[in-house]
This record gives sequence, C-alpha cells and structure tokens, in this order.
Amino acid sequence: MVPENRGFLPTSKKEIESLGWDYIDIILFTGDAYVDHPSFGTAVIGRYLESCGYRVAIVPQPNWRDDLRDFKKLGRPRLFFGVNAGVMDSMVNHYTAARRIRSNDAYTPEGKSGQRPDYAVTVYTKILKQLFPDVPVVIGGVEASLRRLAHYDYWQDKIKPSILIESGADLLVYGMGEQAIRDIAAVIERGGSEYELRNIPQVGYVSDTSNTKNTNIKKLYSFESVLNDKVLFVQNFNIIEKESNSFNPSHLIEQYGSSFVHINPPYPIQKDGDIDEFYELPYIREPHLRYKGKHIPAFEMIKFSVNTHRGCFGSCSFCTISAHQGKFVVSRSEESILDELKLLVAKDSFKGNVSDLGGPTANMYMMKGKVISLCEKCKRDSCIYPNICTNLDISHKPLLDLYSKAQKIKGIKRFFISSGIRYDLFLDGYGYLSKDGEEYFKELIISHTSGRLKVAPEHTEEHVLKSMGKPSFEGFKFLSEEFKRINKIFDLKYQLIPYFISSHPGCTINDMKKLASNPYLSEIELEQVQDFTPTPMTRSSISFHTGIDPKTMKKIFVERDELMKKKQKSFFFNKL
Repeated sequence: MVPENRGFLPTSKKEIESLGWDYIDIILFTGDAYVDHPSFGTAVIGRYLESCGYRVAIVPQPNWRDDLRDFKKLGRPRLFFGVNAGVMDSMVNHYTAARRIRSNDAYTPEGKSGQRPDYAVTVYTKILKQLFPDVPVVIGGVEASLRRLAHYDYWQDKIKPSILIESGADLLVYGMGEQAIRDIAAVIERGGSEYELRNIPQVGYVSDTSNTKNTNIKKLYSFESVLNDKVLFVQNFNIIEKESNSFNPSHLIEQYGSSFVHINPPYPIQKDGDIDEFYELPYIREPHLRYKGKHIPAFEMIKFSVNTHRGCFGSCSFCTISAHQGKFVVSRSEESILDELKLLVAKDSFKGNVSDLGGPTANMYMMKGKVISLCEKCKRDSCIYPNICTNLDISHKPLLDLYSKAQKIKGIKRFFISSGIRYDLFLDGYGYLSKDGEEYFKELIISHTSGRLKVAPEHTEEHVLKSMGKPSFEGFKFLSEEFKRINKIFDLKYQLIPYFISSHPGCTINDMKKLASNPYLSEIELEQVQDFTPTPMTRSSISFHTGIDPKTMKKIFVERDELMKKKQKSFFFNKL
C-alpha cells in the first residue's frame, strides 16, 4: 500500500496558517531535528496521532536560552504537549565516556552540537509547565523511558529520582509508545478523568497515594532508602529488570517522601504484523523543508534503510534496547517490509543500494518461543544467555525468505545488513547450530556485506564476558575461521571488524593486556574499541555505581580512575 502524501507536519505558525487550521490538538517538542522518517520516534508518534484524526505540530530543537519564543510561538494545544529528548538520551548525545563534551551531534543540521540542553526532557517540560501550567505534558522517548524510576546518572555521579519527579510532567509513556499516546489523546479528547488517564497501560505518574486498581503490585524500596544503601538499589534494579522481561509484568510503585511514582504494566505483547501500521504512515522520508540544503548526519545513515522488527532478547548488561523496546521480538509482516522497499525504489534519490534491512538485532526477525504458554511463565532476562532456551525458535529461514524476495524487487541492486547480529544464534565454539544458520552466515558474507563484516564479541576473557552477558569468545573463534574459509572459496577480500569494550565492570588492565595479545586477533586489524559508558537502567550501570554484580550480588571490580581507563583502552591499540 502506498500511503497518501499529506506533506510534512507543521513546525511554524506560517505552516499552520497555510493548512487553514484554527487550532492544534497536540504539539510535540523534541531535541532532534524533524526528519519525517519511521526511524525517528517523533515522526512516528506525530504521524500516528495524525492518522487517528488529530492535528499535530512539531517544535524541533526549541531554543531554551532566549525569551522562550519557540515554546510560545504555536500557543496552547487543545489536548496536550508531548516532549522527548530525541532518539538518544541527551546526556549520551552530549558527552563522551570521559565526560567530555562531544564536538558534533548527528541529529542536528550540519552535525552542530549544543542545540539541545542537558537533561532535555526535564528542561523542556519545566518551561512548558511554567508557561502553560494547566496544559498536560506527556513525556516519552528513550530519555524519559529509561529514567522512569530512580536511576544512576553517570554525568552527575549520583542516584537521581524518577524523571517524573524532576520534570513535573503529568504522564510518562515508556517503551514504544504508539498505543499509549493514542489512548491518552482519546481520554483527554472526551474529557476523561485523571483516574482514567492513570489507568492507561504503559504510563507512569506521580500520586499522593500508593493505591491502584491493579492487583499485581511490586513495591520498590523508597528513593530515600536506595540513596543510603547500595544493596537496596541493586535489589530494586533486579525487581525492575525481572518485571520488564516478564510476559505479564507487575505494577511498580516507588516512594518519594509523601509521593509515589507508579509505573503501570505495558499493553499485551503485540503479534507479528501488528506494528505494520506504524511503518505504513505517510512519511515524506526526508528532513523538513526548513533544513533545505543542510546535511543531517543521522538521516544520511538511515535514509535508505528499512526496519524489520522491534525488541531484543539478548539482554546484554550494558544495553538499553530490551529495557526500552522489550525482550519479546515483534516483527513486521513480510508484505509490509517489501512494500516499504518498493517505496524506497520509487524515490528519485535512490541509486539501487539499501543501506540496512534490520532491527535492534538484525537476525532476530520472526524469532519467538515455540510454546508461548511457557514464555508466559518465564522470568529469564535473556532467551540466549547463558544458553539458548530450548523453547526459542532460532530458525533463520523467515529471514532468508525475506532476503530472497527483497533481492527480486526491480530497482534494488543490493541490500546490506548494517544492524548488529547475534552470531550465537547460529553458531558456537563447536560449529553451526543449524543448517539454515549456516546458510544465513554464508548469505550474509557473500551478498549483504559491503566489504567489512562488523561483529561484537566485546571481550576475550570469560569472566568479563560473563559480567557483560555475552557468549564465550570460542564462538568468535569459529566465526573467524568460517569467515576466512568463505572468503577463500568465493575469492573475496572482505575484512572482519570486531568491536570491543574497555573498562566494563569486571575488566582489569590485565584483562585488556590479554585481549590485545590474543592470538586469534593477531591477523585482524583492531580499530574498534569503546570505553564503557554507564547509561540509565542498565545492569552494567548498577555494577559501576555500586561495585556489586546484580546477577550474583557479589562484589565486582570497577575501574573508575580516568588515567587507568585510558590505559585500558590504549592496550587495545598496543600503545603501551
């Protein structure tokens, strides 16, 4: 289906007047430039609300340092303000692992930095509540979602309260928010009560009582308690993680003095194909015309890419994907993906190459439990670590079928898989796990790699990998041998590029020495190492702050000294 082209969502008074609107239902404020593409959450939420019949405007990257005219220019919306920091947490966007300010911002025209504030959701929300105190503010996106409860903030090196407490927002939507924002709009539209709003799934709110209509409740230790006791902070995280990865999560309550933060359980897990509608909205697939002639780096990376699914059941300790998108993978239908590829082919600027056909983890498409009733009882945070669940269907056949059909679309010369892959879904240290897994890896190398295959073993030492929730390095060894074998058979000169992390909890300078001298890496050009950055709502950030491994509740080594962290990273490049 080719969606109707309705033009960009308006961003200025002039654009609104040209549409003949005399009111706006919802105004969305975002820390990113407005790119009308399904890879940008603001566009997805805006287009989805539009499809529900609402008039939606967007204010991208408002100036918070002047007389606040950007916050006033469109006036008061009829229903509510929506606020997000952008695709990334604003602090991750702004600062390096060494807490230095980044010199660029991929989500801003010309990559210019400094166009959004630190803690953008809180800053934007406070301004809106100051200017329009009676208009509801709904916060969402990665920053709000991963800071919905008390969390460790690396940049201030302390435990911060829920973003609901700090920002003063009326409601928080966590995770992938289309359903919740639709229902919030409907309740406000019909003049529904605060009680109705607070009973919408997948929202958070602040109340003066711990009472709720939900009966499946988990009370966390209070904010005041976790400030003074690191063990309680770890125990809180373990409850939050367990519930986040559950098929039927509990209602969470966290006390702040005389106030209580409530986090409602999410909507039931969607079925494959249910998310098609969010990708089939009438996106222009370009940056807004206000940026004409300007380069937006993040858009250039994804403009010819197509997303195949949401969610990730890998649950790496340092990763936020499962905390935000969920553990259970929800895939788009084959038809929807192929239709989007045809839309790309129809664009004048398309030259035949699709930059990425993937998702959070490219090769999890259509993977799920064989018997869902078993998944409903399961409390594992990962379906594949420390071993692959016997109930998980790891067949790569649906993906191979999709690739075959995609390659036959007229106008597509080649498509690449740039998203990360989990190679432990098709091999381990002893060999391939299945015939279709072997076929997948061969197909990936021969047809969908641009000359460099990037994979993420993350480390070589078993105890470090264990703290990361990553598989044994033995699997990478087999992958490396197979990569060389396939290259030789097909006369290819492709490179294998492994990614590693230094200074992760559990990793010592001696561990990095061992990594740098590992014989399996001697013939590989080592160029990709990332210094660990603790980000909100990850297991690794909890370990970093407390010195406790949440999995074992035992002490774990944490490198905090900046000079020693530099030394860890430099060993990777054999500079010491």
